[in-house]
Amino acid sequence: MSSNAIPSNVITPLVNGEARAVPAGSTVGDLLRSLALDPRMVVVEHNRTILRDRSAYDTITLSPADTIEIVHFVGGG
Repeated sequence: MSSNAIPSNVITPLVNGEARAVPAGSTVGDLLRSLALDPRMVVVEHNRTILRDRSAYDTITLSPADTIEIVHFVGGG
């Protein structure tokens, strides 16, 4: 096994344009928690579809071919 090989229990979906290693079976909610992001403060796009139901984040399982875009809300004045 080469040093660049990814373990079989890890997948690498694209997150904001970069491959990100996450455990196989991870959900969108797991991804947000791993990034220390509050689901109320972001908008998530999963494979070009905006996820409007934040309560579903823990039911949407990620796959290696997925593309995730996460946009943060920023306050200011």
